[in-house]
Amino acid sequence: MSDIIAYKFNGEIYDTQSIGEGANSAEPIFFDNSADALKVLRHSCAHLLAQAVKSLYPDAKFFVGPAIEDGFYYDMRVSKNGGEKLGEDDLKAIEKKMKELAEAKQDIVKICSTKGAVSAKYAEDDLKIEVLKRIPEGEVSLYAQGDFEDICRGPHVPNTKFLRNFALTRIAGAYLGGDETREMLTRIYGVVFADKESLKNHLTMLEEAKKRDHRKLGAEMKFFTFDEEIGAGLPIWLPAGAKMRVKLEERLYRQLRRRGYEPVRGPEILKSDAWKISGHYTNYKENMYFTMIEEQEYGIKPMNCVGHIKVYQSEIRSYRDLPLKFCEYGVVHRHEKSGVLHGLFRVREFTQDDAHIFCMPSQIKENVYEILDFVDVLMGAFDFNYEMEISTKPAKAVGDDEVWEIATKALKDALDEKGFKYGIDEGGGAFYGPKIDIKITDALGRKWQCGTVQVDFNLPNRFELGYIDENNEKKQPVMLHRAILGSFERFIGILIEHTAGELPFWICPTQVAIIPIGEAHSAYAKEISAGLRELGIDSEILTKNETLNKKIRTAEKQKVPLIIVLGDNEVANRSVALRDRRAREQRNLGLSEFLDFVQNKLNEVNF
Repeated sequence: MSDIIAYKFNGEIYDTQSIGEGANSAEPIFFDNSADALKVLRHSCAHLLAQAVKSLYPDAKFFVGPAIEDGFYYDMRVSKNGGEKLGEDDLKAIEKKMKELAEAKQDIVKICSTKGAVSAKYAEDDLKIEVLKRIPEGEVSLYAQGDFEDICRGPHVPNTKFLRNFALTRIAGAYLGGDETREMLTRIYGVVFADKESLKNHLTMLEEAKKRDHRKLGAEMKFFTFDEEIGAGLPIWLPAGAKMRVKLEERLYRQLRRRGYEPVRGPEILKSDAWKISGHYTNYKENMYFTMIEEQEYGIKPMNCVGHIKVYQSEIRSYRDLPLKFCEYGVVHRHEKSGVLHGLFRVREFTQDDAHIFCMPSQIKENVYEILDFVDVLMGAFDFNYEMEISTKPAKAVGDDEVWEIATKALKDALDEKGFKYGIDEGGGAFYGPKIDIKITDALGRKWQCGTVQVDFNLPNRFELGYIDENNEKKQPVMLHRAILGSFERFIGILIEHTAGELPFWICPTQVAIIPIGEAHSAYAKEISAGLRELGIDSEILTKNETLNKKIRTAEKQKVPLIIVLGDNEVANRSVALRDRRAREQRNLGLSEFLDFVQNKLNEVNF
């Protein structure tokens, strides 16, 4: 049996030094790659990293070093002799020192103290003082291993011998406390596992992920760009990317209409009074942009829900009208710090495939089922596996606990009755209601949160929404917030990495590359292009004064699925020489046969 590295009791993880007599009734956490074990290993490996850096660079000072979803990092102020910043080339030396310290099998010892005593001890360390500012009065713990000691609440493994299978993955800059106005610290990232094989597999995945990075592929395929002159986190969609996005939007819109959704559009800027009623002003203000117009404060919308509420309020509603389904490709803006911006994954402006369903309480389940069916159809169309998680009331929230319990139970009951499997994310809900989060798994096994389904009793109450029931009495509707892709930007970024740029045929910006060998073949090329356009298929005629092989390589680099070459024989026989990149085959087809072939490919996915 594996060694015990920690314990879990009442949902909290304790290290072996902290659990005390509670160990008899606690669940042991063994030295393996379980989620709980990895949390402890990652946290402890962050300390091992700091210990190694301190050993190599004695003047280094440390801020925070948490475990994160796929590893750990430590923020620090450190430089080499002469003041030069650390770089990627320095990670190997740090790794080597970490291995020495792990092999030394040092016990990791918890030290309990008070905030006053610890503050006095680190009075000359400004970064530790910053850490202490974030800790409430009372007991403060430190952890020591060898000659290294750090402020930390734990938990940690009992000995550094458990920290042998790790790797440092990258180095970056990070503002102190995430505040752009503060100093830039050095952040070193790493991963750790219980065994060598898992570490090796993870590093292989990271190498593949670099090749699939949507920022790299997006630039190569000319999908999107960013421009600092405009501002960080504001994507600019180039023709190829915009065509691909429009295809997705159009196909999705057709499905929305089939499912009874009505298109609406709300303004992108609303008076702050509306955001105060909704609760955004109190609970979400730090993520919003505000401006003054004629001495009246306005907020740029970070969500579309208030606009849709106003659509609902535009006329008197009857129970016969419900459910009402409003959809919008809503452009929203959120105040993101520059340090967290990341390609299309984290931006300041994005478009949600948003919808809100106003229904009676008795209609919650049937509408949740309809949304989940929609999720299943869409995820299947892109070959994504997915899982669901119910996220409950967060610390900052509006509404009574009783209302939250009713809403949360409604989601659980809906999933339970259909036998859906789901996890629980305590405290992960929106500030106005619990939600089902849709987490997809990509080709590399990475999980991404995309869609969400939220049950909301609070906003209908705050805006005094109503409908007339069968007894001619006013009742309050329930509001279901739902986005399936999440945002077009994030979903497209995930899709690019999932497919390594080999997008499904129907969504490719250019589906067919047409290469006329000479000028005499150009008229036939234009005829074929026009025929494809009538079928709703995008093509590009490559006419640059380049060799045939160079033109083919250009099309392949752009990951165009089908390439047709036209010469004298093709013109004479009204045929095409087809290269199917993905099937890795070449063949000659008559023109009508080719048009049927591409039409069938276009219809392979129909949602």
